[in-house]
Amino acid sequence: MSTFVLPDIGEGLHEAEIVTWHVAAGDHVVHDQPLVSVETDKAVVEIPSPQSGHIAALHGSPGDVIPVGEPLVDFADGATPDVGAIVGDIPTSESAPPVEATATRSDHAPRATPLVRRLAKRLGVDLATVAPTGPHGSVTRADVESAADTASETTGHESVEPLRGVRRAMDANMTRAHAEVVPASVTDEADISDWAPGTDTTVRLVRAIARACDAQPALNVAYLGRSEGRRLHPHVDVGIAVDTEDGLFVPVLRDVAHRTADDLRRGLDELRADVEARRVAPEHLKGATITLSNFGVFGGRHATLVVVPPQVAIVGAGRARDAVVPHAGGIAVRRLMPMSLTFDHRVVMGGEATRFLVALITDLEEPT
Repeated sequence: MSTFVLPDIGEGLHEAEIVTWHVAAGDHVVHDQPLVSVETDKAVVEIPSPQSGHIAALHGSPGDVIPVGEPLVDFADGATPDVGAIVGDIPTSESAPPVEATATRSDHAPRATPLVRRLAKRLGVDLATVAPTGPHGSVTRADVESAADTASETTGHESVEPLRGVRRAMDANMTRAHAEVVPASVTDEADISDWAPGTDTTVRLVRAIARACDAQPALNVAYLGRSEGRRLHPHVDVGIAVDTEDGLFVPVLRDVAHRTADDLRRGLDELRADVEARRVAPEHLKGATITLSNFGVFGGRHATLVVVPPQVAIVGAGRARDAVVPHAGGIAVRRLMPMSLTFDHRVVMGGEATRFLVALITDLEEPT
C-alpha cells in the first residue's frame, strides 16, 4: 500500500478543490494518467498518476478542498509496468484474446462540463443530487437550473454559497490589502477627442502607464516593509484586471515599455483567452509591478481602487463620455475619459502620484 498526497503545484498555493475524479477505486492506472482535476485560485489543473498500479481508495469528493500534502489516492501496490493508458485491467498473457481498451469514469463522479460545474457552484447546487438528462448520463445546464429552482421553492430562501477558488483567493488578498495598505486617490479626465477612429483603448492605457512610470518611477516599485524599504523595478509589468464569472483574474503583460502596439494587443488577446479557458499559466499571474483596471467598459467614472501589496499603485479608467467643455478659447463638445489613481501613501507621496497622473493623461491626450 502506498499513498499519493496532493503535490505542491506551485505559486505558494496551499490547497485545491476537487472538481472531478477520472478514476475510481479498483481501477488500474498507468504512470502519468490523469487521476483528478482540481481547481486552485489560478486554474483547473489535472493531477497525473505518479505510478502504475491499482487504486485502493480515493480521498475526497468533488467540491472538497484538500490541503497540499494531504492524502489524495491510495495505491494497493507499488509501481507496475505500464500496460497502456487505460482504466481497468486487461490480460497481459500472449494467449489472451485481444480486447478493445475503453476508458471509463468513476461511477460516483457526476458527468458535467466545466461550464455546468461553475453554474452549479454559483447556484449552490450539489451535482451529485441532480438527475442527469444529458447524453451518456451527463448533467446539463437545464438540469442544474431546474434543481436550483426546486431548492429555492422548497427552502423558501436563497442558498448560501461557500467561497471557492478565485473568490476565496480574492477574499484573502483584499483582507491583506485592507490591513496593510494606506490608500489615497487622485482623479482627473483625459481629453481623447483627437484619437483616430478604432484606436485600441487598452493598448493606449498600457502605453500611457509605461510612460508615466518612466516619468515617476516611485509608483513602479515593490514595498517590502518598513525595515526593508522599497525595490524599484527595471521593467513595467502591468497586471490587467479581467472580470469573469468565476471571479477576478489579473494576468500580467510583461515589459510593456519595449513592445509595439501590435505586440501588446496580441499579448492581451492571448492572456484573455487563457483566463477565459482557465488555462492561464501560474507564471502569468504573478509579478505585476502596477495594475490597470479598465472598469469603464462596464460603467462608472471614477473609483477608489484596491492596491494589492507589494504593488503601490493601481490605475483605473472610467467610461468615456461626451461633454461640453472650454476648448481652444471657446466651447466645444469633447470626448473625456475619467482616470483614477489609487496609491499606497505609506510609500508614495502625493506629489509623486499627482505628477504620475499628469504624465499619464498627457500621453493619453496625444492623437497617436
